[in-house]
Amino acid sequence: MRQAINTYGNGESRTGEEPADLDVDCLIIGAGFGGIYLLHKLRKEGYTCKIFEAGTDLGGIWYWNCYPGARVDSLVPVYEYSIPEVWKDWTWSEAYPGWQELREYFKHVDKVLDVKKDVFFNACVVSAEFEQSAQRWVVKTEDGRKAKSKFLISATGFAAKRHFPDWKGLDTFKGTIHHSSFWPETGVDVKGKRVAVIGTGSTGVQIAQEIARDVTELTVFQRTPNLALPMQQRKISKEDQDKSKYDQFFKHRMKTFGGMAYDFAEKNTFDDSPEEREAFYEGLWQRGGFEFWLGTYKDMLYVTQANREAYNFWAKKTRARINDPKKRDILAPAEPLHAFGTKRPSLEQNFYEIFNQPNVDVVDLKANPVVEIKPEGVVTADGKVHEADIIALATGFDSVTGGMKNLGLKSVDGVPLSESWKTGTWSYLGMTCSGYPNMFFLYASHGPTAFSNGPSCVEAQGDWIVRAIKKMKDEGISQINPKREAEEAWRKDVKDIWEETLFVGTASWYSGANIPGKPVEALNYAGGLPRYMRDTEEKLDNWDGFAVAAA
Repeated sequence: MRQAINTYGNGESRTGEEPADLDVDCLIIGAGFGGIYLLHKLRKEGYTCKIFEAGTDLGGIWYWNCYPGARVDSLVPVYEYSIPEVWKDWTWSEAYPGWQELREYFKHVDKVLDVKKDVFFNACVVSAEFEQSAQRWVVKTEDGRKAKSKFLISATGFAAKRHFPDWKGLDTFKGTIHHSSFWPETGVDVKGKRVAVIGTGSTGVQIAQEIARDVTELTVFQRTPNLALPMQQRKISKEDQDKSKYDQFFKHRMKTFGGMAYDFAEKNTFDDSPEEREAFYEGLWQRGGFEFWLGTYKDMLYVTQANREAYNFWAKKTRARINDPKKRDILAPAEPLHAFGTKRPSLEQNFYEIFNQPNVDVVDLKANPVVEIKPEGVVTADGKVHEADIIALATGFDSVTGGMKNLGLKSVDGVPLSESWKTGTWSYLGMTCSGYPNMFFLYASHGPTAFSNGPSCVEAQGDWIVRAIKKMKDEGISQINPKREAEEAWRKDVKDIWEETLFVGTASWYSGANIPGKPVEALNYAGGLPRYMRDTEEKLDNWDGFAVAAA
């Protein structure tokens, strides 16, 4: 079973010059939405840029995700670049595209923007240190390549480090076992097989509903119910995608809390009568997607009683779809185990209906946890061996911080980031770190990350980073380094905003609670995208919080 990115490289897909003596203005780590956007914007400003990408193609998460049923859960055109030369000649076939179509989209992006000429593939970064004397970052890859740059930008995303449970016997299973993010592109034949899906986050939901029709037996192992929402997937035509409205659409996208097409309603839950509330909820439900989460009453994520009304509606709609009372109580309990929406809901198509099939079962891991993997299958605390031919580990990621901690980054004092973040996470503005001059990152710690549509977040942060680099050049500044006290203040701001919400009462990957031993803390900026953009823009005007060195 594969457990690391650097075991995947086959050494075949190297593009451009070999970086033996590479020295550029900007070196970017990661060729997903964030890295490509930065490359495009920085090249337009005249900077020399290269990307180091651990995989063998563009796409970021959509290079790695090819498990059964993998698809995005943000509606298009929300989930795409706002770059006119990219969207003007591209049309989607589905409202929520699958991984194959997303890969085609990145091929289109490359064709339009000529991305690959500046990307080095199979380049798994393992070391990055700043040389004060030369004022350059020195970056090394797992296979011995090396590059220098004035600016270093991490665009690895929030789900770059996979989580593998430390169950005894994981390597003894005699069948086929894969983590969802390392699923073979050629697929795994599940027809007529007994399959165990461990985990019910977005990935577990998608795998289970996709394969249930083909397997002999499917056992879903659930730790916490996923309060999944109806996707309302549909085919879309070229005529459905009216490009004359796109400019205005993308401007509006950046004005909403989650970088979506919709925003919270300008009313509270109990402003409506019970009948009005029911009709409002029903409308959100029928439109599908995340509207029931991020387009609902504005007090839903802040007031317990308001949140309970949302949960009650969700439970009523969902429980009616599950026939077996035991399965119903595991998958959609009448009493909430946590506030609705404080764990990320998934979007589903027929997830709950598959449990009406006689060959599909669910195991409640809270009551009966996994204790061991044996050659024959999964052993739970009651001693039962759940026999399986295939195990799909949908066990998630060391989210938000794991990717950056895996890069071998060291501060100017020689302290690894992985060490300094062991007891908690510090950043300034969710894009810089004290002790790391001229280094930026995006779609990771202390940004809107988990509460924002991905392309919206990376464009907001990417534009800020480009403006910062350009401002340095215009003002004759050679180096910026956030002050430690600025980090502390930003960390407190993130924490204070977090504690205004109901998120604070729920253990989830939003706060690092899914990884044993990881500090539980506010990892995401929960104030919404517009507020984040205002807060960060104000700091850039006068370099508030930064130590600045002239050229």
